[in-house]
Amino acid sequence: MLAYILRRLGQSVLVLLVVGLVAFAMFRYVGDPVDAMLGQDRTQADVARLTGELGLDRPFPVQYWKFLTRAAQGNFGLSYRQGRPVTEILLERAPATLELAFVSGLMALVGGIALGVFTAIRRRGVAANVIMTASLIGVSLPTFLIGILLIYVFAVELKWLPSFGRGEVVRIGGWTTGFLTESGLKAIILPAITLGLYQMTLIMRLVRTEMLEVLRMDYIRFARARGLRERSVNFRHALKNTMVPVITVTGLQLGSIIAFAIITETVFQWPGVGLLFINAVQFVDIPVMAAYLMLISVMFVGINLIVDLLYFAIDPRLRLDRGTEARA
Repeated sequence: MLAYILRRLGQSVLVLLVVGLVAFAMFRYVGDPVDAMLGQDRTQADVARLTGELGLDRPFPVQYWKFLTRAAQGNFGLSYRQGRPVTEILLERAPATLELAFVSGLMALVGGIALGVFTAIRRRGVAANVIMTASLIGVSLPTFLIGILLIYVFAVELKWLPSFGRGEVVRIGGWTTGFLTESGLKAIILPAITLGLYQMTLIMRLVRTEMLEVLRMDYIRFARARGLRERSVNFRHALKNTMVPVITVTGLQLGSIIAFAIITETVFQWPGVGLLFINAVQFVDIPVMAAYLMLISVMFVGINLIVDLLYFAIDPRLRLDRGTEARA
């Protein structure tokens, strides 16, 4: 088990190095940050001075190595646009994105599993067919269009919920939260639904498919023949074995929530790291863009590692296979 964890950690570090290299190389072609910072009244002396201050006159390997050494220490340099440490800016924006991702992920996970189990057990019922038909909306429509439709219905027409912003927030230490205010709770509803709807429908359809397959297995028929209650058969036997393949997709989808938050935060002007990234692209703020991509990469790699470890906790066959390989 320890050897497996160390091997996966080594692979994760390699992935992060490659992602950092690709991101740092790609952002060199987004634009010239010196032009964005100095404007049209610049002189050649101003350009040379700022280029030297930012270290853009150094060879690419030197710039990349400096970026890696600083990033390993949690230092992503100064924002070209704001002139402040990138880490400080990310920490200010992170609570908004993390709260939005938490609510969206919780809705997607709980709603997706519950609806998937329901539509599998009651697959011939009218309600299950209606849910499956309605789920096509979440799978087919793009995220930004769902957000615009929700804004039009609930903010413009019904005027029940706000159409943009985070609402009033409360600062607790270094964390800002909107969960403790009425306007904050109202403000997060539409963005959370927009961000989590696609993941919820995907998880629901996957759970339904896997559970229908498990319910056809011989050991399920044997459990029913023994006289076990239907609730025990569905939840203690079928659902547990359904979760093994579901965990992989669920983990990746929960990780992609933060990555896809860029679109949702732009539509609702949610003050998170996704909106920060969009503004950074417009102003060619390379340190912010690189730090954001590295942050997303770390989250995906971490989620993949957690998913792999959860396999061992849920499926005992994997532990037996690892033990057999180790003895061989």
